[in-house]
Amino acid sequence: MQNLYKSLFLTIVICVSSHFAFAQVPVNPSTDTSKKITTIDADLINIFNEKVPKKYKVASIKVVGNNYFDEPLLLSLSGLAVGDEVTIPGGDAFARVINKLWSQNYFSDVKVYITKLEGKNIWVEISVTERPRLSKFFFKGAKKGEQDDLKSKTGLVVGRVITENMKVTAVDAIKRFFFEKGYRSVTVDIEESKDPSSENYLFLTFDITKGNKVRINDIAFSGNTMDESVLKRQLKGTKEMTRLTLFPSRDRDSSFNPKVYTFEQYLHDKGYLTYSKTKKVLDPYVRLKLFTSAKFNDKKFEEDKQSVIEYYNSKGYRDATIVGTPAISYNQRGNMNISIKVNEGHKYYFGTISWRGNTKYSDSVLTAILGIKKGDVYNAELLNKKLGKGGAPEGGDISGLYMDDGYLFFRTDPVETAVYGDTIDYEIRVMEGPQATYKNIKITGNEKTKEYVIRRELRTMPGDKFSRSDVIRSQREIANLGYFNQEKITPNIVPNPEDGTVDITWSVEEKSSDQLELSAGFGGGIGLTGTLGVSFNNFSIKNIFSKKAWDPLPTGDGQKLSLRVQSNGRAYRSYNISFTEPWLGGKHRNAFTVSFFDTKYANAYDPTTGTYTKQAGDTSYFRTTGASVGLAKQLKWPDDYFSLGFTLSYARYKLKNYAIDQNLRLADGTIWRNGYSNNLNLKIALQRSSVDQPIFPRSGSNFLASVQVTPPYSLINSNFFKNNENPYTWIEYHKWRFTGEWYVPIGRPHGEDRNKQFVLKASAKYGFIGRYDSRLQISPFERFQVGDAGLSNTYALLGYDIISHRGYPVYQSSNVNVNPDQQGASEYFTIFNKYTMELRYPLSLNPSSTIYGLTFFEAANGWYSFKDYNPFQLRRSVGVGMRFFLPMFGLLGFDYGIGLDRLGPDGKFSMKNAGRFTFMLGFEPE
Repeated sequence: MQNLYKSLFLTIVICVSSHFAFAQVPVNPSTDTSKKITTIDADLINIFNEKVPKKYKVASIKVVGNNYFDEPLLLSLSGLAVGDEVTIPGGDAFARVINKLWSQNYFSDVKVYITKLEGKNIWVEISVTERPRLSKFFFKGAKKGEQDDLKSKTGLVVGRVITENMKVTAVDAIKRFFFEKGYRSVTVDIEESKDPSSENYLFLTFDITKGNKVRINDIAFSGNTMDESVLKRQLKGTKEMTRLTLFPSRDRDSSFNPKVYTFEQYLHDKGYLTYSKTKKVLDPYVRLKLFTSAKFNDKKFEEDKQSVIEYYNSKGYRDATIVGTPAISYNQRGNMNISIKVNEGHKYYFGTISWRGNTKYSDSVLTAILGIKKGDVYNAELLNKKLGKGGAPEGGDISGLYMDDGYLFFRTDPVETAVYGDTIDYEIRVMEGPQATYKNIKITGNEKTKEYVIRRELRTMPGDKFSRSDVIRSQREIANLGYFNQEKITPNIVPNPEDGTVDITWSVEEKSSDQLELSAGFGGGIGLTGTLGVSFNNFSIKNIFSKKAWDPLPTGDGQKLSLRVQSNGRAYRSYNISFTEPWLGGKHRNAFTVSFFDTKYANAYDPTTGTYTKQAGDTSYFRTTGASVGLAKQLKWPDDYFSLGFTLSYARYKLKNYAIDQNLRLADGTIWRNGYSNNLNLKIALQRSSVDQPIFPRSGSNFLASVQVTPPYSLINSNFFKNNENPYTWIEYHKWRFTGEWYVPIGRPHGEDRNKQFVLKASAKYGFIGRYDSRLQISPFERFQVGDAGLSNTYALLGYDIISHRGYPVYQSSNVNVNPDQQGASEYFTIFNKYTMELRYPLSLNPSSTIYGLTFFEAANGWYSFKDYNPFQLRRSVGVGMRFFLPMFGLLGFDYGIGLDRLGPDGKFSMKNAGRFTFMLGFEPE
């Protein structure tokens, strides 16, 4: 009886929304079993039996069973507080407590007890049972890479409370993940196990059964007159498994025995073909996974169906539809067959196209720009594109014609006026509106760059007539500054119809444009060499003495300051400094540049042996000191993409018992080792650049023609060099260069980022260095070094133009049959040609790391005279590469090129000997 009294409770069960609340009344604990229930205990029991509900005041609240949640937090969530009045019986206060705590999904059980009664005061106890928490989770039946992907996709977080919703969400994410990979019958079971090291923690193991991967075996169209293969090409995201007919050789395969097998049966047994005895024909397909996964994706399939309809519409079938839902079946291997039934409808043609409402331009002008004639195949998309309705502006359309002349409020409405037979007549109603002018031009987001630096690049000036092409050009000019995220340069255009004006707010996002070069290299006969360089591309020289501007450097005026130091101690050191003011005077784009360099090379080089020697006490050296001043002016004619630049340069070479080239010989025939040489030259460059952005151009072109000349000393005085013991005291030459580059976007943008698309780059380069006097040798200075990664192998001591040729070492022979690996380049070309084609694709256009991959074809060669010059006798190479543009370090890149004209030791081409890696840092080689 004693145990009975100790465990005796009166429990009132309150049922609320399928949850249960308990009011528990304890008996006074006592070891005396003969003691009766007291009057107080009886009163506590009787409050639930009252016929008339009464109000009681909560005197105390206690929470038990909570291990991870604070009691004040749970009391706050419960909504019940000390001093609250509750009605018993019949009140819902305790039911609300249970509902509120249960809705948190943190507990598997919630109970409410009344433990004490004094007058109108009650003592309440809330008992909770916490749900277990997640200790670890595992994926069984998935590969390691798939497990890594699932960890982020399931949303599971260690330490969180395990709820049914958490498990359902994780299972759905797992199924969806494998569904997109082609596994359409995935099952997931969850195994729970206790963590022995932690109380109330569980391990969750997701047991995944993927089943067979479902691939698209066949796609068939019915109801079509258009070629099925053309329709299949419109299914960009829904592809069949690749088909390949495979017939092994009877002679080479010894297991083929015509006495035992027919050849067809043999192929069937080998799994190559399916043989049908009844039809006596071969299934001509072997299903292989080659360059397509043939996965089925519902979302992509819906998009592809729309693409089919759009293609039909573009070919005049404006009523084309897909009938019903495409039928899906499965073959014996579990792969999918898709049958798509189309209703093409009639093929339509354009009839008469008339204009209404146009006063600025005549019907004939508008019709010529529209470019659609009566009898052309009907294409609504083409019509809207030519009218400039929807999509990004491309120019050459009706809307562009008007908007470039200020008609911002211009609108067109193409209306079908008649449909007869297979012909559709149109009336294009034009609403020209007034010509708009710019009113307020604002700039936002420029945190470092001064506003005037951006504003001087704009073509959208207050008071000027609105022009869409000016907006596009302004966007390009801001991008080419290199100070802003080129994907986030946005002109927010707000028309003001009430006064015929337009406001534009240019939104920009600053990015780091300064670059740091920190590297070390070994070679060149001087050993380990360190390089430290910095380029401040948005510098402010006028604030260089202002303490407030050093944060950490004076920036914002759009100037460029570059400093570079190379050294390995005594053997070699080099200093370079340059400064550019892009708007000299502040009113026009006149780029003014000054630079200075000084290089000393003190490791003695013997050009006859190609070796470096340095004896103790040897004071020989070769030193180059020079400076240049340049001015480039933007032109207005033929258009303002042109610029004309002039650069005056002077370099002084000093040799002290140092031979740099065995071709540099004095009048007496000995190698030049001591003395001075001077190179004074003027370079004139005419350039036209219309590329849309500097880092990853998608469109536009760049042409550069230049001539670099020294004074014609030999023409002024025919005996100038003849009587001079050192013919290199004053160098004379004339050098001509041409570069042409084109960037063409290919196809439509790919992926979620609509700016990602393939870009084809094509370039052609040519160079020639000549002499004024045919009796003289062409200058050994300023020639063309062709080959390798575009880096000099002698630190460009003679001022070579360095022309890269991926897949080849530096070479000196024009004969493509001479293996360049078997010759050392000790002489450089006076003529060169180079042609390049690159197909590029951006992997990331983030301003913090622009990354793109490329494939290339390249052909180049060099010659020593026009007599030997043959622009079709070129060394060819193909390869792949990557480029990484990091704001702090500039361009990083590598290429792997295969020289198609490189020969092995046996004189034959071999892939083993033809490959070559090349690397670049800081700049794109020529």
